[in-house]
Amino acid sequence: MVPDVLGLLAHPLRWELVQQLVGSDRTVRELTALVGEPQNLVSYHLRQLHDGALVVRHRSSADGRDVYYAVDLARCGDELQSSVRAVHPALWPDELRTGGSDVRRERMLFLCTGNSARSQMAEALTVHLSGGRIAAASAGSHPKALHPNAVRVMRARGIDISGQRSKHLDQFRARKLDVVITLCDRVREVCPEFSSGPERTHWSIPDPAATGSSARSSYRAFERTAADLETRIGFLLGSRAPAKATRRTTHA
Repeated sequence: MVPDVLGLLAHPLRWELVQQLVGSDRTVRELTALVGEPQNLVSYHLRQLHDGALVVRHRSSADGRDVYYAVDLARCGDELQSSVRAVHPALWPDELRTGGSDVRRERMLFLCTGNSARSQMAEALTVHLSGGRIAAASAGSHPKALHPNAVRVMRARGIDISGQRSKHLDQFRARKLDVVITLCDRVREVCPEFSSGPERTHWSIPDPAATGSSARSSYRAFERTAADLETRIGFLLGSRAPAKATRRTTHA
């Protein structure tokens, strides 16, 4: 029997939709423009992917009207791995990614509205999971104090962010950046252009602080957000080859 995941991804349009969603969370309207197909057809195939648990969706936190779709990368990985191993156990070898001494650290900037939770956690997780290979930073459109639950959930992962401070995104507009990732729908709408022309990605992640009236009641939401970020960042790092450092030529 053919595994369900192979049947879902074998359809050309569903495959293209997944490829578009791997790069960024998107709305149906954006996907329709990208794939050049009618909205009702795109919605139908998104529903197939959602019912197959390969794609997740949630309503935008910016205005409540749009619905963002995202690939469940962990689920896709598990399903594909099981499918390939069903053919033969040796067909999914572990691969080691290594870099030499001339590897340049990539520069990533994570943005959310307050720079108090999501982007701060993403910055810390990126540095931690990359072993320092990525120079990560974070900022917000309306910075405010670091949320205590962000500190707590990171401490539970062995990462101390208590000394981090909130910053405005304007501080980074002239800096050299390789990747800018917006983590909230509101900041995506106001995100400026950056002089270095970095790669842009959007992850539509709800604000965990908005789920409860107190730090205690919102803690579980922070845990879910940290787990989501950890999964996304892990896959992001696994997909990026180390950048080679630029060498200067000296003349005798």
